[in-house]
Amino acid sequence: MEQSEEFVVKSDERSSPNHGWMPSERPIKEYFSTGVINLDKPPGPSSHEVVAWVKRLLAVDRSGHGGTLDPKVSGVLPVTLGRATRIIAFMMRSGKEYVCLMELHQEVPRERLMEVINEFVGPIYQLPPVRSAVKRALRIRTIYSIDMIESSGKFVLMRVSCEAGTYIRKLCHDMGEVLGCGAHMRELRRTRAGPFSETKGIHTLHELLDAITLWKTSGDESLLRSVIRPIEEAIRAFPKVVVRDSAIDAFCHGANLASPGLLKVSASVKAGDSVCVMSGKGELVGLGKARMSAQEMAKADHGILVDNERVVMEPGTYPKGWSAK
Repeated sequence: MEQSEEFVVKSDERSSPNHGWMPSERPIKEYFSTGVINLDKPPGPSSHEVVAWVKRLLAVDRSGHGGTLDPKVSGVLPVTLGRATRIIAFMMRSGKEYVCLMELHQEVPRERLMEVINEFVGPIYQLPPVRSAVKRALRIRTIYSIDMIESSGKFVLMRVSCEAGTYIRKLCHDMGEVLGCGAHMRELRRTRAGPFSETKGIHTLHELLDAITLWKTSGDESLLRSVIRPIEEAIRAFPKVVVRDSAIDAFCHGANLASPGLLKVSASVKAGDSVCVMSGKGELVGLGKARMSAQEMAKADHGILVDNERVVMEPGTYPKGWSAK
């Protein structure tokens, strides 16, 4: 059961029902503009090919994904649609998790294996593989945990929780070097990417196709709404700033959030934190950076509280509540 978020309240105002929508009540076409799919990528196609298929199936102009998976790798591939693509990097900040089958090139004692595995927990240096999507330069990545699920002979099944941008194939190779016997990654599945996991709301391409077919042939949106989810569901764990209706359109046009526009803010917010700017109906307006703590925001009677960093909501969704002078 999710804990309710604690807010510091500055003012109380009900959002007008004449503009915007509760995220779950948006028209289905709006889901195509601000939705996300927790897709179970099959082994075979590249991440780019999967996203291209989703774009064609839904006839959308823009789509993105949360972290490239090699063609042979399966698992969680968040696919964002339309304007939701603007915050995919923000959503992936909480790291990733994999289940990996590593093959040692010769058997080693279990005690030595566990010793080396534990050595790789924490900050490590990694040089991306020759065939990778990033510049090949030495960098530091953090391994949060490695749990050995089981081992048999030369095969080791383990669960790795790590910082985004960690190469598990390289991790296996480096473990083999330290062990002195050599090792390589045999199979890999991503089980979590940011707030998305394989245990909740994951769908295959076949399920997406079935949902689209049902909607087009019978007008039944229910299955499609279960596959495509509002982007707001993916940011539940992130700190939020809730604003008045009258402040939304200004933010959508690039303005920073000033004190009169604030309704409430997550109690945990500190100066410098990235925050989700939300409407009173729970819609994501955009992303910003807090200039002060939640307690300071609630007390401020003037000045800028949040710098505008990224706009998600379409300008004009809410009426203009500001004037240019």
